[in-house]
Formats: sequence, C-alpha cells, structure tokens
Amino acid sequence: MGLEKILSISGKPGLYELSAQTRGGFIAKSIIDQKKIAVNVRHNVSLLSEIAIYTYTEEVPLGTIFQKMFEKEDGKEAISAKASKKELEAYFSEVLPDYDAERVYQSDIKKVIQWYNLLISNGFTEFSVEEKAPSEEKTESKEKATSDEEE
Repeated sequence: MGLEKILSISGKPGLYELSAQTRGGFIAKSIIDQKKIAVNVRHNVSLLSEIAIYTYTEEVPLGTIFQKMFEKEDGKEAISAKASKKELEAYFSEVLPDYDAERVYQSDIKKVIQWYNLLISNGFTEFSVEEKAPSEEKTESKEKATSDEEE
C-alpha cells in the first residue's frame, strides 16, 4: 500500500488509512489505534500522495521526502518533532537542502517529521508513488504499437 490511501484529517490527530466508501463520504481507520471513523464532506481531508513541499526550483512530493528520510535513517525513526526549531530546520535541510525556508514553516517541518515517525513506527515503509509508471509505459507502448499497425 502506498501513500495513495493514507489521509490526514484536519481536527483529528494522527494519520488514517482509507477503508471503504459510503454514500456521504468514507470510512477511515486510524493508523495509531485501528479505530474506524466516518468521514464526510465537512472534514478537510488531504491524501499524503497529493502533498508536496516547496523548494526554490519545484515542488517535491511528500513520498520523495519520506524516502530520503528513510534512507538517511536506515529505516528507523527520525528526530523528534518536538525538537528545537534549529534542530528541526537543520535536519530538514539535510533531507531537502533546497527547501524554500520562506514558504515552508516550522509547523510544516514538524508535521512531516511527525507523520514520517508515525508511519515508520507502525511498519509502513513503502513511500514511492511511482508504482503506476511502468504499467503506464506499457499501456502507452501498446497503444503506439496498435496505432502504428493501423497506419
């Protein structure tokens, strides 16, 4: 399972896994305690696969940042999200050296580190979102071959 099914719900602590769809929303299961909650349209929900961090040149997907943190920490948890501002910024600049310090706030850094530690402590280690790329390439090459045959 990739980050496509991991959610952050505003007003709710921790992260959630998308379980099932309902008429008015969906059911999400807490990664921390496995409790299920009903989520409707009033909740502000963010998929982790859709979140990116600003750099001076581009926006880097959260999955890429998590993967860099995973490699830096050899699969272990990162520093505490409760560390000092200087420690958090120093750590984050090691992971993502060109992050835009004016648009990425300390609260954003804390949240990224907190989410990473939560995922690692619960056995989640698959951060790549690029699982679709090889199959898309196969589909495109099949379509191209088909269109070439038709001509």
